[in-house]
Amino acid sequence: MPDFPSTKPAETLTPEEAEAELTWLAAEILRHDELYHGGDQPEISDAAYDALRRRNLAIEQVHPELIRETSPSRRVGFVALDKFEKVTHSIPMLSLSNAFSDEDVADFWESVMRFLKLDERPALSAEPKIDGLSLSLRYENGKLVSAATRGDGTVGENVTENARTIADIPYVLDGEDVPEIVEVRGEVYMTKQAFAALNAKLEADGKPLYVNPRNTAAGSLRQLDSAITAQRPLRFFAYAWGEMSAVPRATQMEMVALLGQWGFKTNPLMRRFSELRALLDHYHAIEEERAALPYDIDGVVYKVDDLALQGRLGMRSNSPRWATAHKFPAEKAWTILKQIEIQIGRTGALTPVARLEPVTVGGVVVTNATLHNEDYIRGIGNDGQPVRDGKDLRAGDTVMIQRAGDVIPQVLDVDLEKRPADAVAFTFPTRCPACGSHAVREENRTTGKIDAVRRCTGGLICPAQAVERLKHFVGRNAFDIEGLGDKQVDAFYQDGLIANAADIFTLGERDRRSLKRLKDREGWGETSAAKLFEAIDARRAIALHRFVFGLGIRHVGEQTAKDLARAYGTVEAFSEAMEKLAGGDEAVRADLLAIDGIGGTVAFALEEFFAEPRNVEVYRALLSEIRPQPAEQAASDTPVAGKTVVFTGSLEKMTRDEAKAMAERLGAKVSGSVSAKTDLLVAGPGAGSKLKKAQELGIETLDEDGWFALVGQMGQMR
Repeated sequence: MPDFPSTKPAETLTPEEAEAELTWLAAEILRHDELYHGGDQPEISDAAYDALRRRNLAIEQVHPELIRETSPSRRVGFVALDKFEKVTHSIPMLSLSNAFSDEDVADFWESVMRFLKLDERPALSAEPKIDGLSLSLRYENGKLVSAATRGDGTVGENVTENARTIADIPYVLDGEDVPEIVEVRGEVYMTKQAFAALNAKLEADGKPLYVNPRNTAAGSLRQLDSAITAQRPLRFFAYAWGEMSAVPRATQMEMVALLGQWGFKTNPLMRRFSELRALLDHYHAIEEERAALPYDIDGVVYKVDDLALQGRLGMRSNSPRWATAHKFPAEKAWTILKQIEIQIGRTGALTPVARLEPVTVGGVVVTNATLHNEDYIRGIGNDGQPVRDGKDLRAGDTVMIQRAGDVIPQVLDVDLEKRPADAVAFTFPTRCPACGSHAVREENRTTGKIDAVRRCTGGLICPAQAVERLKHFVGRNAFDIEGLGDKQVDAFYQDGLIANAADIFTLGERDRRSLKRLKDREGWGETSAAKLFEAIDARRAIALHRFVFGLGIRHVGEQTAKDLARAYGTVEAFSEAMEKLAGGDEAVRADLLAIDGIGGTVAFALEEFFAEPRNVEVYRALLSEIRPQPAEQAASDTPVAGKTVVFTGSLEKMTRDEAKAMAERLGAKVSGSVSAKTDLLVAGPGAGSKLKKAQELGIETLDEDGWFALVGQMGQMR
């Protein structure tokens, strides 16, 4: 597993360190998403969770070539529960980027100005960030027709009947200017007083108590029996909207005021600011008032007030550019480090994990923390400098943990005065606990630096790695084979039914010839076995990017897999290119590096993967069983659809981000470098080497006015 936390800034991480840390962060954040959104039983505080996402984003900003589609920065919430009917949001319910300091807020405001090329700060609205469960309410002709949780941001859970039991949610909108279609969005919560009263009743009845108001509100709204929801004193604050057949007002503040006129409760602490100091004073005033408020909040949300400017700013993959959440600081706590265990990941990394005496931090019970690598345990950071003043960590130590910061969970300190007399220094294993192979710290070929991560050399013979690779292959963002989850993969591997991905697709045929059929195994039956084989067969035709992602190649996340699929189009073209890459074909390598988002680290990982005969053997066996489908073609109804465009120099009428966003909306692919595959170069003042190379290659070149003449009107229309 990866090397973290880093004692140096994200921008100083090597690609290998960054990839390792991002891999762990993705898995850890997904695990907490499952606990938080899937079971309403989080292990960590919101501040700790936000810190994990913040570190992930910081690393991705420095290493954009490592961004994968499964990255937390591209994912919102968690999947909808199977027990509820699914609702697809007409407009996705996005999460917010986070600010953790006054400087972060200033940077956010400056980024808005830069994006829009404004000389003055646009006004922001500011409102408390309610710690509850996001809900979207759809009204047609003024009447409530559905209510859905956020879910994964695209698909939520239908909780309409439960929402109807909440007094703050009107059945019919009252007032003027009510459009035909209205989606009102806000937060379901429970007041502190109601939560205390509910727990008092549970205690009197001898029943288990709830942990905090947020989880209680979430669990109450997601009851299968709406009568139970009706018994819970849930409230609702409205603060935003989704689909609207018409938007009757021009600013955020005016629209929220209109929501109040329609019958919704809105937060009375919402204000509008044009000056940074006044905005921050409001934040700190709310922070001081936080404990006295009747409901839980975890920060203040800022939004660009002008809706026209919001439209220009647009969206990132999972958050709007026009809003951010200024979060409150986290908390710290002391506890006992009971023992140190070693876990082995898909890439063979040996990661030490601290098992802690349970401790409550920010209202959440914490039981473990990752210890990153063997140097970190010894009190040494990645740069060779001491961490924790050089104090090592031992079983039995009293340690301070913080569920916030650059990387969380993080062990901040150890109290040597409380160290047991019999505590011994931890000896990091030099052999893999799973297979007994040597575990080594690799040397970076480029820098000569020794990797902080110790990895098992067992490769394909290591059961820990093999099982994790198989779990990745059948995972939701890869082949997503229904009925073949982690437990089934573990069992099938241990019983010798599957050793690699290709074995999955021969499982049915082998089962038919076997004396011991799957249907006869404990926990299985004829129906469940048949459904599994049907699910496997259903994945024989698979999207090309899912196939590439499922291979589990280091550094090739879902977004990178999509980039590769779009670039090569078909599995035949991809396979031919990879074969040539492994053979040292420099032209193929140059074409690969010309793909936007693909860097040297990814190219090297692909080359190494396809240069390994055992990998190629499994790859070919897979292709004999499945049919990866050609990548979807770009839109064909615009002048630049399907073309590769490069922007260079200084753009004067739009920022580079706006120009790129427009080009992508019109079906173009925006690349960061010029190659023979570039169709169009848009060059502003100061264009240099890219313009020269484009001219040498005979690539069509336009200035900014030419670009707008080509797509400007259509870009505005869209």
